[in-house]
Amino acid sequence: MTELFREAWRQDRGQDVAEYAVMLAVILAIAVGTVRLIGANANAVFSGVGSAIQ
Repeated sequence: MTELFREAWRQDRGQDVAEYAVMLAVILAIAVGTVRLIGANANAVFSGVGSAIQ
């Protein structure tokens, strides 16, 4: 895997690598934000259900 990154870094298409890195960072930020949002809402729902059961 590291050899793949090294080869990609050495090639003339360094701009493509930078664009993919930015795109990956944006996708990861969206994914993490979504998981945190869903996690907070799910916790509230489960707490409400747990309180209703008691």
